[in-house]
Amino acid sequence: MYADLQIPRDIYNTEEHEMLRETVREYVKQHVLPYREEWEEESCCSREAWLKAGELGLLNLSISDKYGGGGLDFSFSALLIEEMSKMGPDSPAISMHSDIVAPYIEQYGSEEQKHHYLPKMATGELIGSLAMTEPSTGSDLQAIKTTAVDKGDYWLLNGSKTFITIGYSSDFSLVACKTRPGTPQEGVSMLIVDATLDGFSKGKPFKKLGLKTSDTCELFFEDVKVPKDRLLGQEGTGFIMMMTELPRERLTVAIQAVGAAEGAIESVIEYTSERTAFKQPIAGFQNTQFKVAEAAMKLQLNQCYVDKCTELLKEHKLTAEQASVAKCTATDMQFEVLDQCLQLHGGYGFMWEYQICRMFADSRVSRIYAGTNEIMKVMVARKLFNNYFAELKAKRKAKKMAAQN
Repeated sequence: MYADLQIPRDIYNTEEHEMLRETVREYVKQHVLPYREEWEEESCCSREAWLKAGELGLLNLSISDKYGGGGLDFSFSALLIEEMSKMGPDSPAISMHSDIVAPYIEQYGSEEQKHHYLPKMATGELIGSLAMTEPSTGSDLQAIKTTAVDKGDYWLLNGSKTFITIGYSSDFSLVACKTRPGTPQEGVSMLIVDATLDGFSKGKPFKKLGLKTSDTCELFFEDVKVPKDRLLGQEGTGFIMMMTELPRERLTVAIQAVGAAEGAIESVIEYTSERTAFKQPIAGFQNTQFKVAEAAMKLQLNQCYVDKCTELLKEHKLTAEQASVAKCTATDMQFEVLDQCLQLHGGYGFMWEYQICRMFADSRVSRIYAGTNEIMKVMVARKLFNNYFAELKAKRKAKKMAAQN
């Protein structure tokens, strides 16, 4: 099927990668797909699914074994993300937990924080979420209003967050807040906030267009006393931390997009080969063949770029702009491919019981979260024009100084 068209993928070329692939497939078949409808009703997946993922070694793959993780490079995480997306499930949200939240703690946390949280995240005993977005701010992270005031023995946290992936399920959340409110800099910092703290509450999971089995909710903080030792990294460095880690988050979204598109193409090839119209398989019509070929071509090009970005991340060389390109183009491709694959399913593509319908609904948010695709274009454009405007600014300054002399 689609695999016959692929350029050899060197990033997944070991026996260990293939063993992981089989483990992920069996995990999804046995512990995710049978419970999908139940989780959709509850807008949340079960804790048992997390614990089983931990038991199988599927959590924190890229985290050091010193802290209970898999001690593997990012290509293994990428393979897991892609394989789960290919099969269609959107829960458990392993990539958020293992490849976004856990790296923050490993990279910036104290030894006490690492030993306290990471081993239990690896087993599924603790689930972590990341709380950045607020009701009045989307991609503008500098405009957050949540504050944490230094009270000597603790931080007094007040504010709210929204659209928090696995926020309802999580046992703790990394919360972006301003620790110097009222000052010119205001000091954006990150706090590790345990869900058991007084004053920390959660809204009910939102009813969403897609990603129905992965909970998304609001978080509320009302005079929450956060212990001083739960500051992540240095005070006032939260914005730098977020900007440093966002490329990884955006790459995970691109990988999800590639996996979902591949799964959709394989599904439509099977469906159109078996479904008949006018006394022949739908796949026998040239229009069908061309549409599927176009989808596969788009996927192949994006897959190659995303694979290269995965290699760069392994080497700690991935830039924010490269991740923005991957996220924007891959998610645009994902939506186009899934839309076309749904069309080729005809009326059945509009039925929720068909996987293509669920995948189509899930795909829409990919162009929104982890920074909208419009923001991705801003970042790329800024990089393209940065040297030009810097040079222009220097010339104007020199001209002004010459005129003053």
